[in-house]
Amino acid sequence: MSDYLIEVKNLTKRFPIKGGLFGKEVGAVRAVNNISFRIKKGETLGLVGESGCGKTTLGRSILRLIEPTSGEVFFNGEDICKYDSERMRAVRRKMQIIFQDPYASLNPRMTVGAILSEPMEIHKLNTDKEQRKKRLYELLDQVQLPKDALNKYPHEFSGGQRQRVCIARALAVEPEFIVCDEPVSALDVSVQAQVVNLLMDLQKDLGLTYLFIAHDLKVVEYISNRVAVMYLGNMVEVAESHELYGGSRHPYTKALFSAIPQPNPNIKHERIILEGDIPSPMNPPAGCHFHPRCWMAKDECKQSYPGITNQSETHEFKCHNPIQ
Repeated sequence: MSDYLIEVKNLTKRFPIKGGLFGKEVGAVRAVNNISFRIKKGETLGLVGESGCGKTTLGRSILRLIEPTSGEVFFNGEDICKYDSERMRAVRRKMQIIFQDPYASLNPRMTVGAILSEPMEIHKLNTDKEQRKKRLYELLDQVQLPKDALNKYPHEFSGGQRQRVCIARALAVEPEFIVCDEPVSALDVSVQAQVVNLLMDLQKDLGLTYLFIAHDLKVVEYISNRVAVMYLGNMVEVAESHELYGGSRHPYTKALFSAIPQPNPNIKHERIILEGDIPSPMNPPAGCHFHPRCWMAKDECKQSYPGITNQSETHEFKCHNPIQ
């Protein structure tokens, strides 16, 4: 058996743009471009990048909530992109997602008990009434919610409590892999810390594997074993968390990390301000997509997209002129 739970190979997702009288395809949004990476069992891979770079599309494509245009996704060594809907339903029990907005991802007309029971009913788990009730109390205990929460509706909870309900719903079917799609971005800072610590405790207790998508770079550094950086549908740098934060090689990663606020105002750090706007994913620039905004760009950067360079066994990046 492989040490890797998730292996993504050359994954691509294009959204066609149709126009004209007959609705012909006149272009495409290249949301995810030929991405490959692996996640070990029990590991957290952090995924960062600017809004619109394709992080959420990548996460949902791995789960086939969005069908990939091409590429392969291996879960426990099997390519799930070849599965029909029946086989995929069985696999989805082992692959879950926690959505960004706990206000929008819970049905306001269902009690918490019904919300947590629904995935178990779909996958025919804990069919005995007493077993089901015991499992529901177990889930509430795991996410640190009181037992009387079962009879309440989502509007009766705070944002942090609703996200705990969403986490409990993901855990209800005993998954192995969870895509955490910006699970703390809609919460207050103090509540964010509680939810992140909860996710880490659950990972340790249940042996979970996470793809953790977020904007907050400090949160990603705290929770992740490895971190991947995306720009305009491409993965530009991947490394161990301490290695990436300590010595990034791609100029975009360097610029991104320079925006992290420093708690001590007396410590001076270089702030890199990128010029221009993010190019359109409908019509990305030739060569390296980052070159119009890169202060280190050379002629080579405008002509060809860089291949993968291995800094070490755990650190790789795509750049013609990396930071030394």
